[in-house]
Amino acid sequence: MVTAVPAERDAVARAFAGPASSSAGAPGPSPREVRLPGGTLLHRLAPSAPGAPAADLLATGVGPALAAASTATALTAAALEGAPYGLVVCAGIAGGFVPHAPVGSLVVADEITVADLGADTPDGFVPVTGLGFGTVTHRPPDALVRAATAATGAPAGTVLTVSTVTGGADRAAELRARHPRALAEAMEGFGVAEAAAAHGVPVLEIRAVSNAVGPRDRAAWRIGDALAALTEGFGKLAPVLESWKEA
Repeated sequence: MVTAVPAERDAVARAFAGPASSSAGAPGPSPREVRLPGGTLLHRLAPSAPGAPAADLLATGVGPALAAASTATALTAAALEGAPYGLVVCAGIAGGFVPHAPVGSLVVADEITVADLGADTPDGFVPVTGLGFGTVTHRPPDALVRAATAATGAPAGTVLTVSTVTGGADRAAELRARHPRALAEAMEGFGVAEAAAAHGVPVLEIRAVSNAVGPRDRAAWRIGDALAALTEGFGKLAPVLESWKEA
């Protein structure tokens, strides 16, 4: 699982709190920190049930480039050790497109789309695919998205990745017009998804809404509420993630 900053990482880790149990009921190993270029990995978080696979949790730093580089490093290291990951989950807080994703709610991405990779032209923004190369969207497995939304009650939709956080009403309206299914914007999902795709690993993105996308009002952000929603959501998601296998 991948977050941007330690506060998000710790919110997710709290959902996995408690010792892992072996089949004999004895406490399992505590998570340990593993230093990687670009981030610190919490290795072997306690699974939610005996016998379930343990998870690793990485805080990459902010932005799609650093998220991609750090995620790729972790994926490569695991593959070289002969223990490749079967799923990558990008998690954290985000701005929500109100009223579709109100502050304090959780959203699940069925499309992870980069919103500002392309070119400005006299006729408006052209995504990189319109220039004849690249990709702008990664799609998590449908079955996993359905299971995640069923477990959490969260809506599914597009989560946008931006390199510059939206700070005005015009920009928010433009993004929503170009991406009418957008529920939230964040800064890492597409980078994480690019790294996962390069390794042939499926990806999922989960976001808790801390503020409304639009005019920047730092006083109105509810980061604590969003982090609490992230912990609660992963408490419900953990069994889904641990039992999921790609068909």
